[in-house]
Amino acid sequence: MTGIKEQLAELTRGTAEVLPVDGLEAKLKEARPLVVKAGFDPTAPDLHIGHTVLINKMRQFQQFGHDVVFLVGDFTAMIGDPSGKNVTRPPLSSEEIRANAATYEKQIFKILDEKKTRIEFNSSWMDKMDAAGLIKLAARHTVARMLERDDFNKRYTDGQPISIHEFLYPLVQGYDSVALQADVELGGTDQTFNLLVGRRLQQDYGQEPQIAITTPLLEGLDGVQKMSKSLGNYIGITDPPGEMFGKIMSISDDLMWRYFEVLSFRSLKDIAALRKSVDAGMNPRDAKFELGIEIVARFHSDASAEAARQEFVSRFQQGAMPDDIPDVSLGCQDGKLAITHLLKGAGLVSSTSDATRMIKQGAVKIDGQRIEDYSLQLDAGTTHTYQVGKRKFARVSLT
Repeated sequence: MTGIKEQLAELTRGTAEVLPVDGLEAKLKEARPLVVKAGFDPTAPDLHIGHTVLINKMRQFQQFGHDVVFLVGDFTAMIGDPSGKNVTRPPLSSEEIRANAATYEKQIFKILDEKKTRIEFNSSWMDKMDAAGLIKLAARHTVARMLERDDFNKRYTDGQPISIHEFLYPLVQGYDSVALQADVELGGTDQTFNLLVGRRLQQDYGQEPQIAITTPLLEGLDGVQKMSKSLGNYIGITDPPGEMFGKIMSISDDLMWRYFEVLSFRSLKDIAALRKSVDAGMNPRDAKFELGIEIVARFHSDASAEAARQEFVSRFQQGAMPDDIPDVSLGCQDGKLAITHLLKGAGLVSSTSDATRMIKQGAVKIDGQRIEDYSLQLDAGTTHTYQVGKRKFARVSLT
């Protein structure tokens, strides 16, 4: 059996906070399977690897023998999570929620052990709560406390409307912990307030308060903003193998280690050894190859991962890709930048007319794919590797 120190090292790996600080160690010393909960609102049909940071943490708890609950927030999705929003979020229809939840169940078992995972829907207890019960639940929290939450406070200060039903979201999420008698709840840093509401409600209901563990929101391909489909800086777990591998190879060498820490299933010891090898002269690209192969194999297969690697290498003509691709950041107007201006701004061509000429000649590639449209517009928030001819490369992030 793995010792408590070893468990703590892995379970706190890549986390932002453990609240209270010594709470997890105390729970582990009880030497029993802990009930570990993480909630996901089915607001979109597909997950990206930013979502898997929490699922990976669930997997670690699972491997140490703890009881993992993947909570589908089908009831809370009808409210709409206001976390980090400066406007009221529109709720989803029950049909959209059911369809999205069905895809989640298929996707999470790429990571979690299906036989050891409990899937719960918070509608199973919230649908049974009548209006009187909801009023009693609401009576356990004050408006003043709700306004302590950063996003609510900012909207209130700025005169932005806050709907009454939005105050219910943290309460329902907190009550989920009561219903499940959770020992640990996992969430992103934007969920800290909600996780702490769960602790308070458990105390009100006579339960031992859960340990709240938060994980940072994973940076997207640009290395700056959090991974988001709306920003286009994401890696979808349903992306084709070649596309997934190419996106991983497009991240910066510094961001690679962040991804290793929160996405890789390698031990911390193995990652430290790999980083030491890079510091001693190993090509960072080779380390990134290993990360790409691991991630692609997880969501596809070993064969698909190796094929994606070979395809990537062949695109860059067996080593024609330089060891150190310069990183360039360019600003956009109205959220777009023309490919001709991008190539000029990145120093890959001397002028926009030169860029047009190179594109027409088939000498321009984006992430290894040749482009022919010289009127192409690139979105802000994206990061790609651009190549002109055989020797000019730049990894460009648009802001």
